[in-house]
Amino acid sequence: MSELNKIALKILSNRKGILAADESNGTMTKRLESINVKSSPENRLKFREILFSSEEGMKNIGGVILYDETIRQTASSGKKIPELINSFGSVPGIKVDTGAKRMVGDPANALRMGETITEGLDGLRERLEEYYELGARFTKWRAVIKINKSCPSDLTINANAHALARYASLVQEAKMVPIIEPEVLMNGDHNIDKCFEVTSKVLQECYRELKFHNVNLEGTILKPNMILPGDKCTSRSNVQEIAKMTLKCLKENVPNEVPGIAFLSGGQSEIEATQNLNEINKINDTDFIISFSYGRALQQGALKSWGENQENILKTQKIFSQRSKMNGLASTGQWLKELETE
Repeated sequence: MSELNKIALKILSNRKGILAADESNGTMTKRLESINVKSSPENRLKFREILFSSEEGMKNIGGVILYDETIRQTASSGKKIPELINSFGSVPGIKVDTGAKRMVGDPANALRMGETITEGLDGLRERLEEYYELGARFTKWRAVIKINKSCPSDLTINANAHALARYASLVQEAKMVPIIEPEVLMNGDHNIDKCFEVTSKVLQECYRELKFHNVNLEGTILKPNMILPGDKCTSRSNVQEIAKMTLKCLKENVPNEVPGIAFLSGGQSEIEATQNLNEINKINDTDFIISFSYGRALQQGALKSWGENQENILKTQKIFSQRSKMNGLASTGQWLKELETE
């Protein structure tokens, strides 16, 4: 077992998943403003520290994805944020891409102008060296794929898969585990079959590029979308269909060497993300560890509570701990809706 494989398994084993706390300052500003809290480095840290220092909540968190600002900050206890995360047996990680930028598209096709390519490869080797010294042991890079009548184009899929592979190769060189995140957005009126088709194509291209770049798949984690109908699709799918289609997609397109899959929530509500993860694990007949890498679906309730009363830290931690525990149960197919009211 390689060191990278050990890290990947530590993050996802024993009912654990990933807390995605890597929101950019712009995104975090919107979330804080929604609860009437001023966005400042101090307030962003204050909320995140409440989560990271929750002993009960961190029991089901094997890894925390940080933003550049956060990995450099110090908690009120005097510990550096990576040290605080380590103290709960969790692994600090870091988002390393610099965002999805407009793809140079076909000027004759206006619909394709919304496609994006994720940037951040320039200077990445040097940044990875610094992040390792700061305590990071895994990383995240997100590619964004949209579906409409003209998207995604082969160009966008190929370009993003190539960038993901170059990123993953550099990360492993730096002795860290790369999270591969090719997100097919749920925005649109497409049905579940279209999501399955596009996600399959994206995953096939990603793993073709990863193998071409000699990336050790045993030292990676896949962070994909679930197979869902678009949010504007009139034909809705039940949890059983979502689970069946999602597992089929993984079995057909993800190599067996990949140790674990940590789903993104991608706009699902807190309960939906937990319920769908649970249903997938109930029928999981693969060797993959199937877990979660949630942002809003772990933090939304806690953020709302904190906005109502910033002094009541224990209540905010209790709400976060409940979501963490529920997703921990879902990662082994043992979640029940009745437990949500406990």
